[in-house]
Amino acid sequence: MQSANMLLRRIVGRFVLPFAAQHGMKKDLFPLSRTLSLSLRLKQDKSCEPSEKLDLDEWKKVMKSGLQEEVSETASEPKELSSLAAARETLEMWRLAGRAVPENISEEQLKTFMECPSKSAKKKYLKYLYLKEFHKKNDKRKMDEKRERRLEAQDQYSKTDETKKSPFVCLWSRTMDKAYNWRAAQSMVFGQPLVFDMSYEKEMSVREVTNTVRQIVMSESSNRRSVDPFHIHFCNFKDDSLYHREFIKNYRDAWDKLLITVTDQCYTEIFPKDKLIYLTADSPKVMKTFDHDKIYIVGSMVDKSIKTGVSLARAKRLGLETAALPLEKYLLWCTGAKNLTLDQMMYILLTLKDTADWEKALEFVPKRKYCGFVNKPVKELKKTLDLINTLKLGKGREKVEKQFAKNYPKK
Repeated sequence: MQSANMLLRRIVGRFVLPFAAQHGMKKDLFPLSRTLSLSLRLKQDKSCEPSEKLDLDEWKKVMKSGLQEEVSETASEPKELSSLAAARETLEMWRLAGRAVPENISEEQLKTFMECPSKSAKKKYLKYLYLKEFHKKNDKRKMDEKRERRLEAQDQYSKTDETKKSPFVCLWSRTMDKAYNWRAAQSMVFGQPLVFDMSYEKEMSVREVTNTVRQIVMSESSNRRSVDPFHIHFCNFKDDSLYHREFIKNYRDAWDKLLITVTDQCYTEIFPKDKLIYLTADSPKVMKTFDHDKIYIVGSMVDKSIKTGVSLARAKRLGLETAALPLEKYLLWCTGAKNLTLDQMMYILLTLKDTADWEKALEFVPKRKYCGFVNKPVKELKKTLDLINTLKLGKGREKVEKQFAKNYPKK
């Protein structure tokens, strides 16, 4: 009997179980194999001890416990899968109802959604995923459009490139570059110096330094193309500084070929103090005329990030004269601070140097900041405007308006 039982087990282990596992019937075969082995063992025990009786209740308990263990092992995974499927159905229902639900959601995000403590938290989490997906799609769409425009521009450039490749246009561009470089070279010998103070790196963040360098690059370009350019000096300039690295990013190989003076010395060590004028919007002294014998200093910084009075305090520590542009004298200021970008300052100084006309020079101030030019000081104009507002509903309104029109005629 024992040899037959061993032979039966070997047959089941070698042939029946592999065949069942290959065809997906292993789980269903386990109870059968256990029943078969148990029945054989009971028969063996019965043959050995014929007087002993079989306990059917105990046998049923053993069989039920084995089935429950196998069912619990196999049913844990389908339960989790069923909860995920129910969550996906809930999301689909919310999407059909018009709520902000993302189109694609991973299993981790779905589990996080299921772990949310309340319905409002689930809505907020889904809205966050929806906005994240929306911005990602929008960025991808913009990149695709930009790529298409670039390809179209390349095709158009390749088709209509005959005029640009003409010998006359190439000769003209090379000739103009040589003329601009010749003027810049002459300005280094005979031109009026203009100093950019490069000592404000520690006062700004990396992004603000990047914006400052970009404005200086634009200023250098406009200066090189002017009729009578300045001799630009970069003072307090340190090698391998953040300014230096940003300039190399913008100019690349042309950085070493620029016709400007770059030095780590302070401007007080190069020029006499009585000829230096520091241009700052915080100065109490207003600049009346452009002096060709003076040397103007411009702070290389973004004014939005600098506290008020930093450049003025630096000029006072060095014992230098300061000046501010007469914006209130010529412009009716509306909104915004009276700080200008470096490229705007360069345009204004170049125009003043060539024409000495403040109205032409101040045209480079952004139009959004002022209403127009005035012939009289703005303080008197503001007094008249305040008087009109006070008498807006009074009897003397027409009289004040006539007086105002007489004092400030329309151009």
